[in-house]
Amino acid sequence: MSTWSPSSWKTKPITQDVRYEDPKEVDDVVTALSRLPPLVTSWEVERLRELLAEAQQGRRFLLQGGDCAESLSDCRSDIITNRQKIILQMSLVLIHGGHRPVIRVGRIAGQYAKPRSKPTEVRGGVELPSYFGDLVNRPEFTPEARRADPKLLLACYHHAAMTLNFVRSLSDGGFADVHHPEYWDLSFFRQAAVPGELREEYEQTTRKLSEALRFMEALGERTVADLTRVDFYTSHEGLNLHYESAQTRQVPWRKGWYDLTTHLPWIGERTRSLDGAHVEFFRGIRNPVGVKLGPSVSPEDAVRLAETLNPDNEPGKLVLITRMGAQRVADALPPVVEAMRRAGRLVLWVCDPMHGNTVSTSSGIKTRNFDEVLREVEQSFDVHEKLGSYLGGVHFELTGEDVTECVGGAVGITERDLERNYATLCDPRLNYRQALEMSFRIARRMSRLPRVPQP
Repeated sequence: MSTWSPSSWKTKPITQDVRYEDPKEVDDVVTALSRLPPLVTSWEVERLRELLAEAQQGRRFLLQGGDCAESLSDCRSDIITNRQKIILQMSLVLIHGGHRPVIRVGRIAGQYAKPRSKPTEVRGGVELPSYFGDLVNRPEFTPEARRADPKLLLACYHHAAMTLNFVRSLSDGGFADVHHPEYWDLSFFRQAAVPGELREEYEQTTRKLSEALRFMEALGERTVADLTRVDFYTSHEGLNLHYESAQTRQVPWRKGWYDLTTHLPWIGERTRSLDGAHVEFFRGIRNPVGVKLGPSVSPEDAVRLAETLNPDNEPGKLVLITRMGAQRVADALPPVVEAMRRAGRLVLWVCDPMHGNTVSTSSGIKTRNFDEVLREVEQSFDVHEKLGSYLGGVHFELTGEDVTECVGGAVGITERDLERNYATLCDPRLNYRQALEMSFRIARRMSRLPRVPQP
């Protein structure tokens, strides 16, 4: 295999390449980015690798979630707080149901770029470049906004830094309402459409959480946040390699190179070509790396990806995020899991039930059905249990806001409701109430998993 460097990706074909008009302007921005402080630290990255290695053994569970595409305008305290709150609340429910610690990883402070199926978009006979996220261009349908602007790389770096600063402040200070689950927005469970047995199960779980957390407070005479010191990690799709490589560096006292834009970058379904630029770049960094795998992936290619991205088969290094779709997961997932087992590859299996279940309504609005999303998660648990492996995490696009983008769930959103508050810049997200309900449903399934002995 050829020698790796932070710039060796430039010798490979680049899927989802950004067409900048002025190469010198790009070089100047990348140089400026490379001189700025890192957004995360190498010791945080190494700690996450340790936790992911434990999740590979079934001793922890990964909850990865957040926006489909962050916007610079969303760098606001209320929006960031709501995103953190829903992840933390979901994690407490999963801890209660799954009887194992949860690793909290947000799609935050860097999820500014999005792959697109077509490089251009046509409206009213006018063709312009597609919107690739605020890291590349802007969503307004004008030639000026859709121009790929390298200065946005710097703007997104600064907004990511501000977001991370606030996230760390929240984690250090604790959330005042999180250790009182009775204050959570659970009113939607009381709707007539929710079966009485299910409603009682939710209310009972909430009561038990409240009692357990208050007991911890009384025992330690401190808040739960003080007792647990919530660890929170960041992730994003490493789509724009100018941005990723600019913040990739060596650090004192550690071997290798770290991409310090985030703790856990991932390679998307569209950019996982074995001979492509993205696999070339991410094979050389010390960070744990995720890879999205859709139903078209062959077992052989999945194994080759694992061998390329984790040649030394290190625990905690590789996260395979399957996005098969509820209709195909039962058939498409087992051959990949079996191939990885036969090859002896150490991976963390995570289910992304969002991307394989995206549909369009008759009026052309993209949406996802809550029940199909849940079904893919439950079937993924079934597949792994049958094959003797672990489903070690879930990956959701969600928000803490009251949007109407996905149909179904106890909240009862229908197609007619979608236009009421359809706010996403790209893909439909679970709203606060749907995300919290999803965590209760997954916790119910996790409660049936066999206990894994702690070392």
